[in-house]
Amino acid sequence: MTQDPQLWKNHLRYVAVSDIGMRRDSNQDSHSVELASDVESWSRRGHLFLVADGMGAHAAGELASQLAADSIPHLYFKQLELSAPDSLKQAVEDSNSEINRKGQANQDFHNMGTTCSVLTLLPQGAVIAHVGDSRVYRLRGGVLEQLTFDHSLVWEMRASGQSGGDSDLESMIPRNVITRSLGPYADVNVDLEGPFPVEAGDIFLLCSDGLVGEVSDAEIATVLASLPVEESVQALVDLANLRGGPDNITIIACEITGSQLATSKTGIAPITVGSRPASRKSLPFFWALFIACLLSAGLMAWVGSWYVVVGLGVISLLSLLMILIKTYGADIGGTIISGGRRFGRAPYTKTTPITDLSFLDSLLEMINELRTDATLGLSGAVDEQVLAEANRAKTDGKLKMAVRSYVRVLTGLVQKLRDSKK
Repeated sequence: MTQDPQLWKNHLRYVAVSDIGMRRDSNQDSHSVELASDVESWSRRGHLFLVADGMGAHAAGELASQLAADSIPHLYFKQLELSAPDSLKQAVEDSNSEINRKGQANQDFHNMGTTCSVLTLLPQGAVIAHVGDSRVYRLRGGVLEQLTFDHSLVWEMRASGQSGGDSDLESMIPRNVITRSLGPYADVNVDLEGPFPVEAGDIFLLCSDGLVGEVSDAEIATVLASLPVEESVQALVDLANLRGGPDNITIIACEITGSQLATSKTGIAPITVGSRPASRKSLPFFWALFIACLLSAGLMAWVGSWYVVVGLGVISLLSLLMILIKTYGADIGGTIISGGRRFGRAPYTKTTPITDLSFLDSLLEMINELRTDATLGLSGAVDEQVLAEANRAKTDGKLKMAVRSYVRVLTGLVQKLRDSKK
């Protein structure tokens, strides 16, 4: 992580929360945020955000997700000989191998696995590596776009046409069955998405399925569009918990607040994927050949063997040329991603905020349930002034203001309940 927390404060605002939920004994989610240490590091590798949701008995899921959260950023920033997308994909694949190895070595961790969604913010745009059903969204201009494909049975059947768009059939498919994860198998297929242009005002959100299982995309869009990211993330966690909180909930939201992180229009080299760095293993041989030929040519010139001098001179020049190519030569092969091209097929869904009173009514209903439940002791804990502001805004049709006020009342009640339970 950056050693200077002030370096990006005018360009990026982020918040990360991981909550155990209401029905779990442990938190098997993990997350990581790694900001570039300086501008040069950002130009090469950008910033990294990661959410992982572990699966497995005992402590296996927790270990798997933590291994992903620890190893992927480390490997990504270490493999500088690769392009950023290549390094990201390789880091996820190598982490999968490590999780699989540990799972095979210990019976308690057998078949442990984890989802993994990684967002990198590069000068060329946002690039995502993804395995499983955790998600990455982008909110721009009031539209929430899902930038990752759920590797779940429901989504895979829908994509293959087997469900035929039949909502009744889809409702019978277990929602929590995922088709791809890190760990269970030695090899894994990693989705790459992007690069997506980045603009000031964009909000990216990464989350585990503990959020999306209880809070709809439309509600996520409404909350994100109505409150600062710090309040939005806690509000979304509270909503998921108030609706039962059956799973761990992890959310990272980052907002682009300055132009420095916006995708540059000129002056930045496009992303190259699939390239191989030129091999430098034979450098010592060519250096030795160059020096030997140069010394021999000097000796032959002294004794007058000019034909030999010319031959040795040509060999020494060729050796020097090979040294320069292997030292400063460009990477071999690769595909340049430019001109609006990108990998993946995102966005997979587009959702706008709720424009009727249904969400406001549900928020008010939760507030009233909390304040009237005698067992909670919250009857006098409501901020009546903020609640009155919310009711007026609702009556006046100022939906965003009403959402903001209702959410603040609700999160205030939940925080007081949380404090009392401590």
